[in-house]
Amino acid sequence: MKRAIILKPPKTIFAKVVDRDNPPWSEEMLGPAVMRRGRGRQKAPTKVLTTIRLDADVIAFFRAQGTGYQSRINDALRRVKERGLTTGSTATARKRAAR
Repeated sequence: MKRAIILKPPKTIFAKVVDRDNPPWSEEMLGPAVMRRGRGRQKAPTKVLTTIRLDADVIAFFRAQGTGYQSRINDALRRVKERGLTTGSTATARKRAAR
């Protein structure tokens, strides 16, 4: 045999006490809604999201120069790329010549 379900009577709600020092917020107090969504997507993606492992001292050097350290790392890598990577160690040159 099923047990009967007994509903509890609702709790009595007392009238809210209005605190003069802490009034409830009104629409006038809040002002108009402001939507902030961040930068958003690039119109024409020019950069690729990637992961690279760098030595801690290299990261510390670029971060110590202030905000924008990732852009400075990108600029440093671009300068090396534009030089053509022709300057290498003599050990690397010997290994290439041995092939």
